[in-house]
Amino acid sequence: MPYWLYKSEPSSWSWQQQVAAGPDGTPWNGVRNHSAKLHLQAMQVGDRGFFYHSNDGRAVVGVVEVIRPYYPDGTDPSGRFGMVDVKAVEELPRAVTLDAIKAEPGLAEMVLVKNSRLSVQPVTAAEWQIVRRLGGLTAD
Repeated sequence: MPYWLYKSEPSSWSWQQQVAAGPDGTPWNGVRNHSAKLHLQAMQVGDRGFFYHSNDGRAVVGVVEVIRPYYPDGTDPSGRFGMVDVKAVEELPRAVTLDAIKAEPGLAEMVLVKNSRLSVQPVTAAEWQIVRRLGGLTAD
């Protein structure tokens, strides 16, 4: 199963808001980067991803799951970009900060470390397990 990381500024959309959305989840809209768009297009229902608070907090705080595959983003007037729907699955007992990720040798090649500006990015299976462990979750 592919894994992902979704970045959101908590002042715009926080983990708490994602959790409050419940099992119906929410659209992950507003992506306007072509690399991130390709990642969204590759997602399938059931794929899991980390919810990352960017700028304020800079930490992985939860896990989300894709509940609707790629479809047009109604907030894009050009019609070139799309979105997926995600729902909250579990909160990390301990937030995994960017500093902790950078300090972990097994995460040195993680996209978050190499290209921190990309809003939607892939996560390898090995990286997934390391971040889960750092966050206090069991192996997946």
